[in-house]
Amino acid sequence: MPRTKARPKKPSPLAQESNGILETPDVLTLDEAATYLRVAPDDVLRMIGDEQLPGRQFGAEWRFAKAAIQTWLSQPPRKRGILRHIGAIKDDPYMEEMLREIYKQRGRPEVPEPEEP
Repeated sequence: MPRTKARPKKPSPLAQESNGILETPDVLTLDEAATYLRVAPDDVLRMIGDEQLPGRQFGAEWRFAKAAIQTWLSQPPRKRGILRHIGAIKDDPYMEEMLREIYKQRGRPEVPEPEEP
């Protein structure tokens, strides 16, 4: 009975073999960056805006430096805190009242008190 050989594993679409070592290119396309990060391409596009994932757009194409992605991954996420909600509270009718109360509790009037008629 003939023996069958196991099929060799296919390298990742990113991988290129050089001297027996698998390497990925230094500049990645959107799909390659998504594969490298193990997320969907739509998630990569969202991360560009929401989380400042470094990338450059050339016409309709995106390119990502692998080293920049590694640096981005090694840094903690940026804190957005109140800045994320600024647009939501700018039209709040109670905003000035809340600010006055906050500054009053801090002991410093940074918002001028309204003049009483």
